[in-house]
Amino acid sequence: MELGRLIGENLKRLRTERNLTLGQLASLSGISKAMLSDMEKGDGNPTVNTLWKIANGLKVPYTRLLEETGGGATLVRRQQVLPQAGENGAYRVYCYFKGEAGRNFELFFMELAPGGVQTSAGHLAQAQEYVYVLGGELTVETGENTYRLEPGDALAFDSTRVHTYRNGGEELVTGLILNYYPG
Repeated sequence: MELGRLIGENLKRLRTERNLTLGQLASLSGISKAMLSDMEKGDGNPTVNTLWKIANGLKVPYTRLLEETGGGATLVRRQQVLPQAGENGAYRVYCYFKGEAGRNFELFFMELAPGGVQTSAGHLAQAQEYVYVLGGELTVETGENTYRLEPGDALAFDSTRVHTYRNGGEELVTGLILNYYPG
């Protein structure tokens, strides 16, 4: 792909992910709104300094403006995903999508055996965790709060603090976990 077009696509994607207008990004980066607009269209040949100013305004590494995103679909089959187990083996997660450039979340399928407990250390600053229960009954402890989730229930919480999953039932708990890292 031509460099100007690649930069333009990345610039527009990064700007819209942050809900910024061209005018707001112009203020943050010190680059004119007209120049940013032209760049998003793939026009022009921005200098290294221009790209640094834009990257700083977006609060991303310089290389995020230059990376190829692929643009196609990503298929992940269950047999390709290796389980990661907790200390006692009662808790297993299967990572389907890792956090990486252009993806500020991780998606896991989770299993927690009957009687199983999993305590997780706090995640990165401003991290949020989303849990959706597919089967069984899951108890989630987040600091001073305790939540009991049944199939079809979902919970979102600040995951920067220690949190615990408990399966007090006799059935395997299954669910989806999405860890989101804003900014």
